[in-house]
Amino acid sequence: MDRPSVVVKQLSAEGRERWDAFVRACPEGTFFHLSAWEGIVREVFGHRTFFLFAERAGEIIGVLPLAEVRSRLFGHALTSLPFCVYGGIAGSAEAVAPLEAEAEAIARRLGVQHLEFRNVMARHADWPRQDLYVTFRKPIHADDDANMREIPRKQRAMVRKGIAHGLASEIDGDVERFFALYADNVHRHGTPALPKAFFARLLKEFGPDCDVMTVTDRSGRPLSSVLSFYFRDEVLPYYAGDAEAARELAANDFKYWELMRRAAARGYRLFDFGRSKVGTGSFSFKKNWGFVPQPLSYEYRLYKRDEVPQNNPLNPKYRAFIALWRRLPRSVANALGPHIVRNLG
Repeated sequence: MDRPSVVVKQLSAEGRERWDAFVRACPEGTFFHLSAWEGIVREVFGHRTFFLFAERAGEIIGVLPLAEVRSRLFGHALTSLPFCVYGGIAGSAEAVAPLEAEAEAIARRLGVQHLEFRNVMARHADWPRQDLYVTFRKPIHADDDANMREIPRKQRAMVRKGIAHGLASEIDGDVERFFALYADNVHRHGTPALPKAFFARLLKEFGPDCDVMTVTDRSGRPLSSVLSFYFRDEVLPYYAGDAEAARELAANDFKYWELMRRAAARGYRLFDFGRSKVGTGSFSFKKNWGFVPQPLSYEYRLYKRDEVPQNNPLNPKYRAFIALWRRLPRSVANALGPHIVRNLG
């Protein structure tokens, strides 16, 4: 008897629970493959979405979340997935070819300049690849002392400096303090801020799998804050911000220690420090914690461009924009930022 063929379909509202059950059970599944991203990307940012799944005999064997980003400044792309560090296909080997073929068909129909798969591991050695990004992932222990001992000596001293300053951490019920610190931080670095509504939507959609932790000094002044995701046994600090006073008081060092400590107490056993660009300050900061960089294999199909796009602050052509953005009043930057950053993804 012939084996049933693989059929590729698009996610419907009725299929979200089945999609998420597959993602949570799939070894290649990540937090960024969950179905809630479809509504977030489409409704908050206005991007057209194509959440594909491969099915055999009524059983899901692979998923591929995609969104179209169209911008005069940054180009026209189909990406898995904007605003997410991991993407690409999650599923069995049999699902890969059908899902890739459908993604390419959609890309050609839309007339995009390129199709991007944000894979963790390489799938196609002969495809153009973005070598700029790495991720940092490391197991954590249930015991605080064991986790502290694994932090290199100089970094451990910074954590203890924050403790000595009497810093404290609190879980916030909303994004108000987080957003103020985040917007201040990105403005100082010359990049636009994502809209506050996006962060509020993350808390709403993901419920207990997303939280905000804010670090304060002895007077209760907010110094540093992080919005984190939780998936299976992993904690993923994803968006962060701080005040200028945070460095002097080692608030950022204390922040990540507190997040690790809290997550370990809740039973999480892997700390995903997230994506960084090679050669940046965040790259060095994470290495100082004893994390080993792991290259990410972002793979591309190029249709109307000759090379992999470089839509990031390290691109020299954006230096003038970054310098200008730093000089904008904060209120103006926060008002304009969402209209620009929605197309960066």
